[in-house]
This record gives sequence, structure tokens and C-alpha cells, in this order.
Amino acid sequence: MPSNLHPANRLARTLQRALHGDAGAGLLLIAVAAAAIAIANSPAHELYHAVFHGPLAWSPIPKLDTLHLWINDALMAVFFFVVGLEIKREVLDGELADPARRRLPVLAASAGMAVPALFYVLASAGHAEAQRGWAIPAATDIAFAVGVLGLIARRAPPSLRLFLLTVAIVDDLGAIVIIAVFYTASIKLAWAAAAAGFLAALVALNRMRVSNVWLYFALGLGLWACVLYSGIHATIAGVLAAFTVPLRLDRHGNSLLLRLEHALTPWNSYVIVPLFGLANAGVSLAGLGLGSLLDPVPLGIALGLFAGKQAGILASLFAAKRLGFGQLPAGAGWLHLWGMALLCGIGFTMSLFIAGLAFADRPELVEEAKLGILTGSILSALLGYAVLRLAPRPAA
Repeated sequence: MPSNLHPANRLARTLQRALHGDAGAGLLLIAVAAAAIAIANSPAHELYHAVFHGPLAWSPIPKLDTLHLWINDALMAVFFFVVGLEIKREVLDGELADPARRRLPVLAASAGMAVPALFYVLASAGHAEAQRGWAIPAATDIAFAVGVLGLIARRAPPSLRLFLLTVAIVDDLGAIVIIAVFYTASIKLAWAAAAAGFLAALVALNRMRVSNVWLYFALGLGLWACVLYSGIHATIAGVLAAFTVPLRLDRHGNSLLLRLEHALTPWNSYVIVPLFGLANAGVSLAGLGLGSLLDPVPLGIALGLFAGKQAGILASLFAAKRLGFGQLPAGAGWLHLWGMALLCGIGFTMSLFIAGLAFADRPELVEEAKLGILTGSILSALLGYAVLRLAPRPAA
């Protein structure tokens, strides 16, 4: 960069580089989370609560009568739709398509979900209400983790980013299954049957090789509405709809799945996820001290994300190497792998989402969960960044 540039221009160029690619979404999410916490602990906290949780004067869907519900049940369905598109692409034509190459990431992701959940269960033993949050530290935030890695990309071999993405994708798939199986209280059969009808119609479109995006949109919207009223969390509709979108090329040489993923990913990264963070990360720190972190919910989450994630992933990688179960990422040493495992402990978006489901009727426990999520995620991000800074540069 020329040394004679005005300081403002230097700052602008630095920000432009920082906000490009993976790092941009992560930095934006960090800024939004910090802003939400600051607002929730400022004189504007009542306005913050009223904006997101106050009843709307009118809503086209009566069930979604607050802005917070629209973000969590509608916009996040789009988020999960994009995640579903990414999972399908990876399984059919990506890193998860080859059974030999997906074994190690699947093992690492599975251990990276099971061990944090175990840490949480042990930390909250004897507290029945708190135990409902066992899945909160099992999730990894793709945008945050890959964003932090992007800040220090020169210290990590390209294979490490690919491995982290694959682990996070499998992790997301596991989180989706957990939400569907463990956080669905009751099902209204008539609405579920209607949802099944819309899903069948989407599958039929795929089988008939239809690639009209508006037909998929209309049927997907119907699927979402039926799932919303069925008692199953509405975001599951996003994943189910994504799995019906064709990846194959149409007669014009285009793939509907790739077109949608390309079009929606920036909206996911720079609008939907930041809005979700702004609406959900605002934890009030009034009356909270370091002692609050020793309560079962925040302690279990923080331990699960920070200690459980790295322990589970590293143990699985070490065991796999000893047993010849799979190949470690090319060019990555154990410092690189440790840094990657730490970054998987950033659970921000998915963890906040699961916390809202786990403690839907206990808002005070949701606030405690936020404290644990922020603590565990910040510790994981800072130490992960530091470890990767100390790791040797990959060979050119």
C-alpha cells in the first residue's frame, strides 16, 4: 500500500480487504453481537426489547406477531434453506460425496457434538430444567469460525479451511436432526399431513425435471406455513425444501441449486445472520458477575464450547491417525488442527437458536444461556486465533 495515502484512505482499503471473502461475514457478526450487547445494557434497552419483542400492529401470519418471531421462524427458515442447499451439494458433488474423504470429518463432527453435550450434562447434573439445554454447545457457527480463520488465512493450509467447512456442515446437519427430534413438543397431524403433501409435490417437481424457481418458491412457502402450524419448528421446512431442489444441469446448462445458493448466500451472511444476532445476542449483564458463570446453564455451555469441542475433535483426529481411519488435512500440523478445533467452539448462531428452543418457556434461562454462549465462543475464537498465529506457515 503506498505510504503517501491519506489515513482515511488507508483505513478504507484495510476495511475493504478485511470485509472481503470469509472474514467479512465473521467481522460483521462480531460487530453486530457487540452492538446487541451494548444496546441491551444501555438506556435504550427498553426500546431494544420493544422493537424485537413488542406485538406488531398487524401481521399477515397471526402466529408470528413479533419481529423476533419473524426473524427466528421465517428468516431463519431461509438460513436453513441455504444450509440445506450446501449440504446437498457437498453430499452429491463435494467433499462429502466420496465415502473415504468424508469419514474423518464426519467422525470429528460427531465427536465434536457428543463431547460438548456430555460436558454440559455433567456440569448441569441435578438441575432438571437446565438439562434441556444439552444440545446448545454441540453446534458450530460456520460464518464465525470460517470468518476468524479467514483473518489469518496465511497461517493455515488451504486444506484446513476445507476440513473446517466440512466438519461445520456435518455439524449443522446434526443440529438440524436434533432440532427436529428433540425440540418438537407436539405435532398437529392435519398440518403435518398438509406439509407432507407440499413436500411430495416438491419431490415430484424434481423427478419431472422441472427447474422453474417460482414453482419451488410457491410450494416451499406452503410447506413452511404448514410446518409452522404443525408444531415442528418452521426452520425444518427450509432444509426439507432445499433437499428437493435439483443440482443437475437443465437444458440451458444451469443448475437451479447452484443458482439459488449463489444468490442467497450473501443475503444469509450479510443480512439474515446479522439480523438474527442483533435480535438474539442482546444479553443484559445487570446484576451478573463472574459468579454467574458458575450457574449450571452458562457453565455447562461455556465448558462445552470451549473445552468439549476441542477435546472431542482432537481426540477423534488422534485416534483416527493411530488407527489409520482417515487422512489428516494435507500440510496441517497439530497446531493447525488444534486451532481449527478451537474455532469449532464458536457456537454463536446455532447455539443461540437452540437455546431459544430449549428454554422457550424460561426466558431467564435463555439469558443465562446467552452468557455461556458468548463466553465460550469468545474464548474459543481468541485462543483459536492465537494458536493459528503461532502455527508455522504452510509450505508454498
